[in-house]
Amino acid sequence: MQKFFSNKRLIVLMVSLLVCVGLIAASVSVRNNKNTPPVVQQVGNDVVGITSWVVAIPANGISNALDDVANLFNTYSENERLKSSLDDLAQTKVQNQSLKQENKRLKKELALNATLTDYSKATASVISRSPSDWTNTVVINKGSVAGIKKNMPVMSGSGLVGRIVEVNKTNSKVEMISTNSSASNRFAAEVVRSSGNAVNGIITGYNKARGELVLGQISTNQTIKKGEQVMTSGLGGLTPKGLLIGKVASVKTDNYGLADKVYIKPAGNLDDMDVVTVIKRTIGG
Repeated sequence: MQKFFSNKRLIVLMVSLLVCVGLIAASVSVRNNKNTPPVVQQVGNDVVGITSWVVAIPANGISNALDDVANLFNTYSENERLKSSLDDLAQTKVQNQSLKQENKRLKKELALNATLTDYSKATASVISRSPSDWTNTVVINKGSVAGIKKNMPVMSGSGLVGRIVEVNKTNSKVEMISTNSSASNRFAAEVVRSSGNAVNGIITGYNKARGELVLGQISTNQTIKKGEQVMTSGLGGLTPKGLLIGKVASVKTDNYGLADKVYIKPAGNLDDMDVVTVIKRTIGG
């Protein structure tokens, strides 16, 4: 017995074993009693909770900021794609509108050509028109190579719009019927009346504000009515007879009640010409 207590190592081992058994028993007892966790465990849980909360706030802030940045970039990219789509859509609408208008003008030109069965003709496109010389001249893409000659009449839409005044190899200059040049060769015209009698005159000018041609130098006492057609008379020899110029829009009379000026609504659109028809000659000469 004396040897047992003199062995210090053995005593320490036994005490340690007893302490471990006691701690195990106390742990089992605390685990079974869920409502009363130990003070150390409570403090530990509180420390862990506070630490998690402190760490979570900046972490969540950084995460939310990164999400906001990602959403911002995604929104920007989507916005750019939508802008590109809108630009493409707008461009497509403009092209469609332009094609519709061009198709409409081509149909009118085909309809015009179908009525000009007595003439040899050539179709050309307008390639140049100066804003400063808008009512005077245009340039078309047909010239002497295509058989175009000076003084040939030019039509567009449904009516006469001018006359060839200059011819090059691949293009020609057209003097408009609406020209204000005093040196131009004016078109001889006639009002085709319902009674069958024609009233002759000369296209003397163009009223830009009204968009109407002016027929002057009328010497007759016949009544001219609104809506009557105005055609080329063929007088003067430069332009063949029977080409449509337009319709009577209104009549200005002098003090004696006679027609002084006749305002004509052009059959051809003088402000918007893309395609024209050049009358080369009458069939059979």
